[in-house]
Amino acid sequence: MSTASSVSTAPVVLLSGLEPVAVEGCDVCGALVVQREAARKVANAAKVKNLSDEIARHPHADAPDTGAQE
Repeated sequence: MSTASSVSTAPVVLLSGLEPVAVEGCDVCGALVVQREAARKVANAAKVKNLSDEIARHPHADAPDTGAQE
C-alpha cells in the first residue's frame, strides 16, 4: 500500500537580511513602519519591501557623512 504525499503550494517569501528600523523620534519613519506592518498583516510582500526601502533611504539631519568630497 502506498501513501500519497501532499506538497504545499503556498508561496514562501524569503527576506534577505534585516529590515530597517525607524529612527527614534522621526514621525516619517514611524508612519512608514505603521504602513509596513499593515501591509504585512494583509500579506502584501511587495508593499512591505517598498516601505522597507523607503525607510532605509529616508534621510536624517544627523546622518553620518558619506565621505564624498568636492
